[in-house]
Amino acid sequence: MTDHFDPLQFRIVEPRTFEQLRVGEVFRAPSRTLTDAHASAFQAVSADNHPVHYDEVWAKAHGHSAPVVHGLQVLAFTAPGATLFPHVIGEVFIAFTGLSATFLGEVHAGDTLYSQLEITALTPDGPNGVVTAAVTVHNQRSEMVLSGEHTYLLKRTPGSE
Repeated sequence: MTDHFDPLQFRIVEPRTFEQLRVGEVFRAPSRTLTDAHASAFQAVSADNHPVHYDEVWAKAHGHSAPVVHGLQVLAFTAPGATLFPHVIGEVFIAFTGLSATFLGEVHAGDTLYSQLEITALTPDGPNGVVTAAVTVHNQRSEMVLSGEHTYLLKRTPGSE
């Protein structure tokens, strides 16, 4: 057998073009349950040493039921790479150009998070296109703990202008 394997052609899904994307498409990430180890690792990486994130006594004395997971760690759950989106857009990706986020509720170790992005706009811009996606993170109690928006710049198919 003389099969030639090309790792650059090994795809999880067939890639699509900007023009093949549709408003309303949803890309979900697998659920994840946060542990104290996740929170500690993020604290070490972020260098955020506020006691609300690690000191149970301090957190409870200041109105929290437990130490609060870093907001930026919750935001990280909206990373497009946690979904199939980067595989779907394949080689047309140029840049992740922007994001916004509103933190709507506390997250604690033991919470399970469910994140998704939904395409809300596809805006042609000359040879490129801007994808706007609403991003959300819910917890196991169906509470939305984060809402926001991402924008990505993609190459358009030549001649589609």
